[in-house]
Amino acid sequence: NYFNELQTARGTRDASHLAAIARIEAAQRQPREAQAALAAVADPGKAHKQAAVLKLVTAYRSRGHLAAHLDPLELERAFPASDLEAIGLLPRPSAPDLQPEFHGLGAADMDSEFNTSSLGGPTHQSLRSLLERLQATYAGSIGAEFMHISDVEQRQWLHEQLERAGGNYGLSKADQLRVLEKLVQADGLERFLHTKYVGQKRFSLEGGDSLIPLLDEIVRRGGSDGMRDMVIGMAHRGRLNVLVNILGKSPEKLFAEFDGKFDHPDDPAHSGDVKYHMGFSANVKTPGRTVHLALAFNPSHLEIVNPVVCGSVRARQVRRKDEHRAQVVPILIHGDSAFAGQGVNMELLNMSQARGFAVGGSIHVVVNNQVGFTTSNPHDTRSTLYSTDVAKMVNAPVFHVNGDDPEAV
Repeated sequence: NYFNELQTARGTRDASHLAAIARIEAAQRQPREAQAALAAVADPGKAHKQAAVLKLVTAYRSRGHLAAHLDPLELERAFPASDLEAIGLLPRPSAPDLQPEFHGLGAADMDSEFNTSSLGGPTHQSLRSLLERLQATYAGSIGAEFMHISDVEQRQWLHEQLERAGGNYGLSKADQLRVLEKLVQADGLERFLHTKYVGQKRFSLEGGDSLIPLLDEIVRRGGSDGMRDMVIGMAHRGRLNVLVNILGKSPEKLFAEFDGKFDHPDDPAHSGDVKYHMGFSANVKTPGRTVHLALAFNPSHLEIVNPVVCGSVRARQVRRKDEHRAQVVPILIHGDSAFAGQGVNMELLNMSQARGFAVGGSIHVVVNNQVGFTTSNPHDTRSTLYSTDVAKMVNAPVFHVNGDDPEAV
């Protein structure tokens, strides 16, 4: 008819509007992130700001530890960086890239909303909320170093866990009471020993009291996760406290040793030895199962006990036919100067992934009491910023924690 001939002549035909409606509905169903990406493409200025936000997130993941509140005495706040060395502290370098202004973001952008789907938590946040979350996550009582890890999946898992928590450690009231109980036990023992045995060498844990609730949590969590044995290696600092409050050694026996009394005084094993060299083992009940704890005997030579502990762990794994290396774990406790200064630690880390020596991973706790007995200037202690930098050679994550925040520890 006339109208059909007219459409043919002009090369066009009527098109159904259903296809257009379907495209609109599909666009409405698109994820919010995709819409934001399209909007960013349409607005180059917004795309630039979005890229700046992503750079800010990466900066906090990489260098947030430089702004973390790690000093229990808050000397970093009380003194300028130029004066810290005079009191025996090594100042941390500044981190200007943790400020929004470094990336071209200003006060006018604080209430603007950005796509934060790459960050654990809400997919969209204002810059102000994002900055608060980044500071709580990476610049609070925990400074995390993990961006040096080569394995992408491990790196991603770590930042997801940290960012999902957002600086909230999630301890229940019962957990908090448990932490308090262990702190009271740790402090009470040190006070008693200081009062009763004045002047005797005991290598107090004072200032590092959070080590006790930390080890308590490791043991309890290990029992719930199927661990059967834990072997602990440590030097003198805090050893007596660990013996009593973690392994359950009788305080009466400890005090008897201070008085020079032993169950078998003629045993050559006691000849000339000191109480902070003594080993001990015990079965400890946890919510999951009973875990066998062993504290290795150690000599005065710092850190030399570490390969002995890992060898013991490997032997226990072989005996248990633990091919997945999931039933026995070594816990090694170091001083800050000794960890960086003793070459045996580098050797141990270097062999830790070798087939004949691997134990499936170890937990290292560095008690940084700023004391190196042979140094008076921090520049004479090591050539790295942190004593733990040597651990990066095996792609180990490092968490710097304020020892005065036991919940963070």
